[in-house]
Order: sequence, then structure tokens, then C-alpha cells
Amino acid sequence: MVLVVDQMRADYVDRFRDDWTGGLKRLLADGAWFSNAAYPYLGTYTCPGHATVSTGAFPHLHGIMQNTWWDRTTRRTIACTDDDSVTTLRYPGGTEPGASAARLLLPALADQLRAERAGTRVVTVALKARSAIMLAGHGAGAVTWMDDAYDHWETSTAFTAQRVPAVQALLAANPVDADFGRTWDRRLPLERYTTPDDGDGESPPRGWTAAFPHILNGDHDQTPDRDFRGQWARSPFADAYVGRFATSLAESLQLGRGEGTDFLGISFSTPDLVGHAFGPRSQEVQDIYAQLDITIGSLLERLDTLVGRNRYVVALTADHGVSLVPEKAAMSRQDAGRVSTARIAEQLERAAQAATSGPGSSIARVNGSDVYFTDRSAEQFTTAPAALNAVVAALESQPGIGRVFRPEQLRAGGDSSDPLLRAAALSYVPRMSGDLVFALKPGWISIASGTTHGTANIDDQRVPVIIMGPGIRAGVYRDAVTPADIAPTLASLVGITLPRAEGRPLYAALPPTP
Repeated sequence: MVLVVDQMRADYVDRFRDDWTGGLKRLLADGAWFSNAAYPYLGTYTCPGHATVSTGAFPHLHGIMQNTWWDRTTRRTIACTDDDSVTTLRYPGGTEPGASAARLLLPALADQLRAERAGTRVVTVALKARSAIMLAGHGAGAVTWMDDAYDHWETSTAFTAQRVPAVQALLAANPVDADFGRTWDRRLPLERYTTPDDGDGESPPRGWTAAFPHILNGDHDQTPDRDFRGQWARSPFADAYVGRFATSLAESLQLGRGEGTDFLGISFSTPDLVGHAFGPRSQEVQDIYAQLDITIGSLLERLDTLVGRNRYVVALTADHGVSLVPEKAAMSRQDAGRVSTARIAEQLERAAQAATSGPGSSIARVNGSDVYFTDRSAEQFTTAPAALNAVVAALESQPGIGRVFRPEQLRAGGDSSDPLLRAAALSYVPRMSGDLVFALKPGWISIASGTTHGTANIDDQRVPVIIMGPGIRAGVYRDAVTPADIAPTLASLVGITLPRAEGRPLYAALPPTP
């Protein structure tokens, strides 16, 4: 079982562990906790993180460099799971444009299990499509997620020709709307919260204030509406639902009770949604982890009953961390702020127009940390290096920009001793990444409110890695590791191989080889 907590910073373990009494506490006590784990690349986003966990490789090899990117052929922004060759199946009925792992260039651990172990069953569950899909990989199974509005659960014909009956039955018996009217209040005594409620820079969802308690009543309506579903996804009730849903599927599909090695992947998306809105120094984030501790505890206890307490292996990590809300960072005299990709695009367009001649735009899109040129400007910059230098200089002069990299640097930078160049190179995918790639200074983010991630800064890169199960030697390990080590470790335990994995088995916690 692989658990990915969306947006779990490594320091949360030290800050919040005294709050925990359930599953997170059990994992720390009975598992191998690698306290010095980090993603070594620049694009610390959800889709690349889940792809790295599932393949054991980094974006430059598995091909998932951000959640979205600019497609030069279609001249539009595409999502990492977009796939026009398949159809998304909504529960209980209806369809949407397709989603799959077609853009993932390597097999996932679940793919290799199915290929090398007869009878393997694959189940993944998450609120986000990119989380459930990247954990599952390319193959068949009960792969389930919600649409962007949290109105419907979905799957894809990439995984199943028709809706999975077990999923259909569970969703019919457990509607999300049953949580309408519930109140999210603090789980812990008030004195346990070390940060103020209603802090600077917080951006709660529509219908809520920045202070507890948070009532799930949408726009103060009498029936569930779109605002309610946005609130629900940002409440502990969503994680609890995902946990119950996953264990119910494990029971109905009898995971762990057949001849094969089954794979259960669960991504808890709510901490990311709460973290974006309230920031890592909020009472909401501290509380969401206290609540998740109980959810994971119930999940583990249920698997103890269904499979056996010492008959499964569980790995827990995160897909990325998160930066401080800049307003809070600035209060402690840190250099921090917000950059606008729209403003960057405008400034670069002006610089390009001043340095080149002829009609037409030069900047196609600024997406995340990538700058994409139009076909016209890309050709001009090839023959006019002075014009390209002017655009690079304009980008370097923008507030919050730390470094700017060109493709020729990134193609050769994967083994560089320069950590930031290496981070950008490990996120660089030819023909998909931008014509320029920039790295933000620590403390700077590219979002208008709340906070975000996606940088090579330590707050975004560092995450926990914990593995627990039979044969795993419990303890705290200080080795420098990455989440890419998880899939090779699990593969080693069951005796399969992962082609092109860059991670290595965590031998320090594994039983000695006979």
C-alpha cells in the first residue's frame, strides 16, 4: 500500500507528532522513518510527485514535468492526464473527455506487478485525477477520482471498459452530500495550537471565514451546492471518506487474499487544498493532520482485520511540500513576495518586441517556471542571440526571479554539482519544457492569494518517507533519500524489477540479503 499525502512538509512530523495518537503515530513507532528525504528537482507539483513515487524515476525520464504545460502543436495548455483516445466514465452515469497515464513514459510499480505477478489487482483512490492515475500507471484496475468541481466520482476506459460494480455500489450507498451541514471544528484542545487563527494571507473557500469553526453549508443554502463541495474537499471529512472508500474496496475486491501481490494506492488530497488556502503555519493545517492521523489509523486497523497485521507493507510520503504565505514570511523579515506569470509574460513581450523586428507576439505562454516562445520568435532568437539575451536579461530582472536556464544548460545539467541547475535539469523534458526555465528565490511564490509550491526551495522539496511492514527494520534513519526510492524498495521486497528507476532500495531498513 502506498499512501501519498498531498503537500506534507517534512517538518510537519516534528511540529505535529505530539498531536498524533493513531495511524501517523503508529507508522513512526513501528516503521522506518527516513527524516532526510527530499525531491531533488525543480517542478515540485502533484503530478510529477506521484509519477516519481510510482516509477522510481525523476521527471526528465518519466516525462511528467508539471501538472500542466503548453503544447506547442495544439497551442493550448494541456493537463498531465489528458488523453483524447479514451473516455472518462462518471459515476453513476455520463462521460467526459478522457484521462489516462499515456503521457507517463515509464511503467509504474503497479504496472510491473501486473506484468510479473499473475493475479495482481490494482486499486487507487484520490480526489484528484492526476494523483489516482499516476499511482496506478497504465494498466487496468479500480482507479477512481473526482472531477474538478467535486460533483462526481470518475474512472476511465484506460483502466476499465465499464464502470466498476464495486465502486458503483459503494458510491450509491455513501453519497458525499451526507456530509452537508457538518461542522469542522478543532479536534485538539485550544492550547495545543501554536499559531493564531485567522492569520495574514489566508484565503478560505467561498462561504467560510478564515477562523474556526467551518460549517459545510455552501453559500448558506438549504441544499448541497458547488460551494458546499468546495468546502467538503477542504475539510477532514473528505480524507475520511477517501480512507473508508479505499478500505471498502479492499474488502469487496479481497485485496491481499489472492495469489498475486495486490497494490492499493491512496492519495489524501485535502491537506493540499487546506494548505493552499490557509498556509503551513495555520491552525487549519495543524488540525487537518490531527484528523488525518485518525483516518490513517482506521485504515490500518481495517487492513489488520482484512489482511493481517503483519501481512502487508505500507509506504507513506508526500508529492511535495509548500512555501510559507509570503505575508507571514515577510513579517519575520524574510525576503518574500508574489510573482505574477501574466506580468512576467508582459515584460518579456516588451523586451522581445524591442529586440526583434516584425509583427506578431514573441511569448506564447508562461506556465509555472517555463517560458514558451512562439514559433516566430523561436526562429528569430536562433539567428539573433542578442535578442535572446535581451529577453533573458528582462526575465532575470523581475522581482523574485533567482536563476534563468536555457535548454542547452538543462540538457547537460543532470549530473551538475550546482544543485539548482541539477534540479532544473531533472525537471526538464525536451519538446515539452519551456524555451527558458526560471527558478524563484526562496520565499517567493507564483500565486495571487494563499500559498503554493513548485520550486526547488527546501520547503517545497523536503517531505517524509516512512515504510512499515514485515521485515522492515523500524527506526529513524538520517540517510539522504528521495521518494523515488520507494518504488524500488517495494519492488525489491517482492522480487520484481523497475526499468530505468533512478531511486535505490532503502537497504538500511530492509532485512539483510541471505
